[in-house]
Amino acid sequence: MQPKLSFGAEPIPLDAPLAARMRPRSLDEFVGQEDAVGPGSMLRGSLERGRLPSFILWGPPGCGKTTLARIVANGVDAEFVSVSAVSSGVAELRKVVAEAQARRAAGRRTVLFIDEIHRFNKAQQDVILPYVEDGTVTLIGATTENPSFEVIAPLLSRARVVRLKQLGPVELSEVIDRALADAERGLGGRGLSIDEGGRTALAEGANGDGRAALTALEIAADVAEAAGRAVISARDVAQALQDRRPYYDRQSDYHYDTVSAFIKTIRGSDPDGALYWLARMIESGEDPLFIIRRMVILASEDVGLADPQALVVATACQQAVHFVGMPEGFYAMAECALYLALAPKSNSAGTGYGRAAADVAKTSHLPVPMHLRNAVTGLMRQFGYGQGYRSAHEERGHVARAMRYLPEELGSPQYYVPGDLGFEARAVARWSELRAGEPTNPSERERQ
Repeated sequence: MQPKLSFGAEPIPLDAPLAARMRPRSLDEFVGQEDAVGPGSMLRGSLERGRLPSFILWGPPGCGKTTLARIVANGVDAEFVSVSAVSSGVAELRKVVAEAQARRAAGRRTVLFIDEIHRFNKAQQDVILPYVEDGTVTLIGATTENPSFEVIAPLLSRARVVRLKQLGPVELSEVIDRALADAERGLGGRGLSIDEGGRTALAEGANGDGRAALTALEIAADVAEAAGRAVISARDVAQALQDRRPYYDRQSDYHYDTVSAFIKTIRGSDPDGALYWLARMIESGEDPLFIIRRMVILASEDVGLADPQALVVATACQQAVHFVGMPEGFYAMAECALYLALAPKSNSAGTGYGRAAADVAKTSHLPVPMHLRNAVTGLMRQFGYGQGYRSAHEERGHVARAMRYLPEELGSPQYYVPGDLGFEARAVARWSELRAGEPTNPSERERQ
């Protein structure tokens, strides 16, 4: 029989991957996450009192969600039942609940751990709701997605949300050192060490994922030993990590958080930041057309009339990437991002539209003034359609100054409030003349 390590109630074979062998066995071994499990935290306080509420663990891959669930279940001496939302259905959930009811009758608690709970649909989440409510099971859900969007409100209201974070370089270094020193579960019996270059490369290349760091460390250790070396170098780590891409999911918060950072950086006129976030998305495999759509929106929303050419550049970028494809399309995307970042900014188009839309919500019942209606038939003309309309092309300066273009009931609102940068600054003079009814070009002024 193969020797095994004990991890709570779950034995782990000695030849299991390093990441599995090095799972923390208590909160004291849990690295990082002080807000979630440190002194004074809800979870630690509950365990110290022997109580455990239902909660949802929300965090990126490799931050310790499954491990933490097992630790807290062991801390209250409860039966730990794990299901995956990817492969489990309603039938399995009902079976788990029935077993939990029998266990409860015998005086033992059940912790139901649902991995990737965001993948359960509403009906599946509804199945477990009453049993969480009556205490048949204590629910621990794990998700990389925002629970506000992925977990039904009734279930969310009966559970606490515990946010876990990516591990930083300091925490990852602690994970690495612990694995190298532990002779029972880690690599301590092999006489290995890691140099500073290797440590830095591993901590950075793992992208905040403790499991990835340990997996890469184990491979790097084999690479070093195969070369007859006892010191793991940055080169060994590079081979272990190979072309590991940063964690990124097109449907997750990372997707939305990253594009939000990209847009806010361009809006803030930081070209270096714009290139960084653009590269983060492109190198992670984001759909380039999604990125370009966001730049087209920004060209109108945030650059606007301060530089109308920005919209031309953004739409040209879409055409260029569609024509050229990737990976060369990044040239056009980088050029567009830089142009937008360096362009003067104005949101007058969006705010002006917002003011107009607010009035529309209150006055959409008002009839279109008769002089603005199109008199297509003789009957329409008989009823006064189009009467009093004056074509701008027949007026001095091609502006019909005497015409009113809004319902009388609206008075004289000002929706468009111009900015003072770029093209818009030059347009302010004409706009002011139009509102004042003054000449709109030099030749008119001369004739007067």
